[in-house]
Amino acid sequence: MSFPPAAPAQQPQPLQPRPKILDFITGNANKLAEVRAILGDVPGLDLQSRNVDGFEIQGTIEEIARDKASRAASAVNGPVLTEDTALEFQALKGLPGPYIKYFLQALGHDGLNKMLAAYEDKTAFAVCTFAYCAGPGSDPILFQGRCQGKIVPPRGPPVFAGWDAVFEFEDGQTYAEMEKEKKNLISHRGKALAKLKAWLAGGELEP
Repeated sequence: MSFPPAAPAQQPQPLQPRPKILDFITGNANKLAEVRAILGDVPGLDLQSRNVDGFEIQGTIEEIARDKASRAASAVNGPVLTEDTALEFQALKGLPGPYIKYFLQALGHDGLNKMLAAYEDKTAFAVCTFAYCAGPGSDPILFQGRCQGKIVPPRGPPVFAGWDAVFEFEDGQTYAEMEKEKKNLISHRGKALAKLKAWLAGGELEP
């Protein structure tokens, strides 16, 4: 299935009803497991998954997230949840940012480290943005989590494909070295999902 053009967005709808059935747009089984581990006990929510192919625009993290959710909602003609991840290097003024997937594919873990070889500052910010769109024409709602760490040579088992092995959290462990329960609690994804979970349970939107 391919994305059709995004439907025109209406005005923000902060009082949107919470969905009972929600399609999480992903083909990544590990990512789905992390999301289900956190959202699985939301009362009355049936979280399903669907893989929808489509292209991503270039822009800010928020622009990409809104566009992706709008297109996915049009594709499935119903409520969807999408996720976008970014990795911002402080020394490079935010790069690779939302394009980290392509940098990782081209350079690998060693290449990400080499990008910062000339800089003393290895600080990085992991950013996760979940976007909920109620359906075609609805304005997506964003739930964002950020986590500070630094880029290090890869450590930990290659359980989760991505940059987990090179992102060291403030406690000295890379994401790849952490137990799943701990990572789900402190990670950028965990923080974003905590906001989403509170909203799905009837809470107010958090900044």
